[in-house]
Amino acid sequence: MRAARQADPFTVLGLPARAGLSDDEVRAAWRRIAAATHPDRADGGDAARFAAAAAAYTALRTNFGRAEALADLARPAGSRRRRAGPGRWLSASGRARRRRRPAADGERRRWRPAVGLLASRWWSRVRRGRPARLALRIAVAGAVSIGVALVAGARPATPALITGVLTWLALTARHDLAPPG
Repeated sequence: MRAARQADPFTVLGLPARAGLSDDEVRAAWRRIAAATHPDRADGGDAARFAAAAAAYTALRTNFGRAEALADLARPAGSRRRRAGPGRWLSASGRARRRRRPAADGERRRWRPAVGLLASRWWSRVRRGRPARLALRIAVAGAVSIGVALVAGARPATPALITGVLTWLALTARHDLAPPG
């Protein structure tokens, strides 16, 4: 069961909902509210407000979290998909989608988009992003993986080190892709 849309974390911490808030501003707002509402205070504090402030601070403590919260505020409240009729759903863009039929003989089916569709979206994001920098990252990851394999040999740590390099590639390569859409 999914919770309803949470309160605006900027409002909970008493901060303006704008880009460019620093970590120190968010931390100072959190500490001010936490000191005033902590349940261990002599007057008992306000546990509900403290919990809401803690959740808001968790959402806003990083630049990425603040950007996500701003994007959530910019999205209209009713942008989730809606039912358009039996077996049909309206997506956020308003296009109707057909629900798949149930699997036969108790077989579970997983939704898999067409391979060409995913490849074209991915290639479009690469072309609109920074393809030279992405190619450099891939080349560095490949060179480091080969170097690890040559230096470490057939030791048990080799796959773990290569997995670490691939994880680095996956986490940093998204910065070189254009935003989806």
